[in-house]
Amino acid sequence: MSIVSGHSDLRRYLAARFFVGVATQVQTVAVGWQVFVATGSPFDLGLVALSQFLPFVLLILPAGHVADRYDRRRIQLLTYGLAAVCAAALLGFAIAGVTDTAPVFGVMVLFGIVRAFNQPTSQALLPNLAPRELFPRAVAVNSTLGQVATIAGPALGGALVLFGVEVAYGLALAFLVVGVILVAPLRAGGRAEASSEPLSWGTLLSGVNFVRSRRVVLGSISLDLFAVLFGGATALLPIYAGDILDVGPVGLGAMRTAPAVGAAILAAAVAIRPIRRGVGRWMFGGVAAYGLATIVFGISTSFALSLAALGIMGAGDMVSVYIRHLLVQLETPDAIRGRVSAVNAVFIGASNELGEFESGITAAWWGIVPAVIVGGAATLAVGLSWMRIFPELWRLDRFPATEGDSRVTDPLTVESARDR
Repeated sequence: MSIVSGHSDLRRYLAARFFVGVATQVQTVAVGWQVFVATGSPFDLGLVALSQFLPFVLLILPAGHVADRYDRRRIQLLTYGLAAVCAAALLGFAIAGVTDTAPVFGVMVLFGIVRAFNQPTSQALLPNLAPRELFPRAVAVNSTLGQVATIAGPALGGALVLFGVEVAYGLALAFLVVGVILVAPLRAGGRAEASSEPLSWGTLLSGVNFVRSRRVVLGSISLDLFAVLFGGATALLPIYAGDILDVGPVGLGAMRTAPAVGAAILAAAVAIRPIRRGVGRWMFGGVAAYGLATIVFGISTSFALSLAALGIMGAGDMVSVYIRHLLVQLETPDAIRGRVSAVNAVFIGASNELGEFESGITAAWWGIVPAVIVGGAATLAVGLSWMRIFPELWRLDRFPATEGDSRVTDPLTVESARDR
């Protein structure tokens, strides 16, 4: 992080993002394992995802407007504080020996609200903290730390669950408190350029209208949405770890880490040699790899093969993340960055949480393995359909020429996969 030496606010922001990212990953593993042990139901695992997704999708557009209108530093501080409250509640339930899953779902609803306001705020805050000349490298550091958190967090969570979910929740709470302490003294990134537009349907939907007006952007983010929606099997990983592969919580942590490892390898490759030609073909190729790897994971009874398939899923997903984020950055005016980030977050949230809920439902209907296989096949079908619906995306050879803000031209300015 030497590139941000002399910029204390930027260092604090990046460090806080890292600690909060690790805490969130640890908490996710602990919640999944706790619910699985309590009920053994794939439907309940899907409900964990749905309880976060519904408040997130309902509030994300107003949250984007808030990120453009109010002090982003204070919003960030408030969301980190509320996330710590969620971790403290889960820790309290675990220590008290509460076995009913309803309170856990209630906490995850609050956590979904927190995420709705944190995600567009956090994405919009970084350009306010980073000097213009450091912005590309600051985002590169942010992405790198995000990948490290995504890789280390699940493995750490799986190891801590061996000692009890209360241990995992305790560490998550401690890291979230560190995040609060780090962002509390931020001086830069205030309201100097905040929007004064009042809340209205016009301002609320301005990000939506912007995305709709760019078919290449709309095609890329909707392709990512539906591909991962049908192919998302991560909600079922506790069942694969416990019943199919028999690898326990440590294996669960490794499986949750594997997609991030694949994404990190792909991210490093494109950082060294960026995608410059055949952009559309690369994106559809990533979707195809994701779908095929999902099918392999579904039928695998080998832990090593399952880890490899999950790694390929992460790499395929990262191709889509890379291209979509760069397209959005090249197209979005600064004045509506929060609102466009909110629209982007809707698609991300839908592909993650709603996809996990879909996996839980189909697993309850058809069984675990058939649900994953059908999901992978549906991902491939989505890719073929989008080639016809958005032919301009399939034919896209290069990224759009940059106009105006040069900070978005660096291929390193890409968020880490699925934190995004």
